[in-house]
Amino acid sequence: MSFRSPRSISARFDQNGPPSAIDMEILAETAAALGRAGQKVERTLERLHAAAEVDREVCLKAAAQAVHAYFIQRELCGLRNHDDPIQHYGIPRAVLVRLGAV
Repeated sequence: MSFRSPRSISARFDQNGPPSAIDMEILAETAAALGRAGQKVERTLERLHAAAEVDREVCLKAAAQAVHAYFIQRELCGLRNHDDPIQHYGIPRAVLVRLGAV
């Protein structure tokens, strides 16, 4: 199975030759930024699940902001469908409602 970059990323590079060192740096940083955003989603969702009723509103807002940033980062990478990460991270409906996704 081969990997093909999303068009929004691969269109930036010359397809006739190997990627340059700077192209590889850009791809690496893009992937790292997406990973960091995913880790933040995990942390905020853990806090939301562990939150007492008093702190729930603050944790819900933080989780919604983290998920929103993650979705934006995914879209910048050319990944438009968010169904898989919603299922993977177990993003609660309350968070998605705050984003207007439901």
